[in-house]
Amino acid sequence: MASRDEAFVYLAFALVVIFVRMWARWVQVGPSNWQLDDYLMPLTGVVLTLKTITVHVVSASFQGLTNSYMTDAERAALDPDSTEYLYRQWGSKIQLIAWSFYAFILWASKVCVIVFYGRLTSGLMLMHLRLRMRIAYVFLGVTYVLVALSLLVACRPMSKYWQINPDPGDLCYPANSKFRIFVVLVPNIVTDAYLLSIPLPLLWVADIGTRRKVTLMLLFSGAIFVAIAGILRGVSILLAGPEGAITGSEWACRETFVAIVVANLPIIHPFFRQAKAKIGSSALFSRSRAGASADDCSPPESGWSGVGGGAAYRYPHLPPTSYLRGTSSASDRSAALDRDPRNWYEQPPDGLGSAVVTREFTVVRKGMAVNQESKEKMWYTERVAV
Repeated sequence: MASRDEAFVYLAFALVVIFVRMWARWVQVGPSNWQLDDYLMPLTGVVLTLKTITVHVVSASFQGLTNSYMTDAERAALDPDSTEYLYRQWGSKIQLIAWSFYAFILWASKVCVIVFYGRLTSGLMLMHLRLRMRIAYVFLGVTYVLVALSLLVACRPMSKYWQINPDPGDLCYPANSKFRIFVVLVPNIVTDAYLLSIPLPLLWVADIGTRRKVTLMLLFSGAIFVAIAGILRGVSILLAGPEGAITGSEWACRETFVAIVVANLPIIHPFFRQAKAKIGSSALFSRSRAGASADDCSPPESGWSGVGGGAAYRYPHLPPTSYLRGTSSASDRSAALDRDPRNWYEQPPDGLGSAVVTREFTVVRKGMAVNQESKEKMWYTERVAV
């Protein structure tokens, strides 16, 4: 009973994380500017709910029985009209469905991560980075199709997945097939490693404080914990004996929970940081603005003038250093950029201008717009809440 309760506890926490993420994106950009990950993550929450139900059904209704862990003599002696025979067939069918849900949750979470990376780096004009992002999309798509097909068509005909007698063979064991374990585990680890290779090198060379750099690297290294959970799941299935179906399902719940938290944490991280700053206890996500430090927004040199009591600064003498585009928000970028205002300087697309950046990441853009036909010039001021 404790393990069943554990699965629903993970589900509840995961749904809360997804809800907070949806609310954060709603506040940041509004539903009209949602992107793929904003729709895919709620769908992932629905699939996680269905998967948790299948885990409960296998353990509570069918006693964790499948067509695995039986000798040839036990298979021959089992009465096809018995309750155990029925339980083993239905347990095998539900395990097959649970594996499909499990793979979808993992790969959907990876897609959400790569879409977030796309927003995070949209202002960086680095061709190699764009190429790696495209490769990530293709890599995730190809590996998911291969994994999904391997789970469903490796054993033919499909009825052998719940066949009891004769022994259908390792490929047709939904609960503890070695092939099934490695066909998911290996692509899962490889894709996680590739996703880690995108943000970590940028953070490693970023000109930010060591403490903040370590914090952000840990934030973006959550895929390591997902990979560890996957390895533990595979080992537990292979070593659990007749309880492998239940043990594997329990570890699948833990791994999918970690995957969802890891995919959503960079999105909701700025909100946690702001909340901690308000109560004066932010040792991890934000630092006090009282006093001078290497990471605060104090003017680093002459030429800076304070605006709003030191909450923002104007730096008109240097050219813009970055251009934030599209529907990406500064809250996304705040997970990977220094709080130095020069990293938040925007370039107006139609003329010269400067930017004022507030503590709440509200950008006031001032610039000159030029009519291409009449050549008439007009100064404009635009406030962008990001």
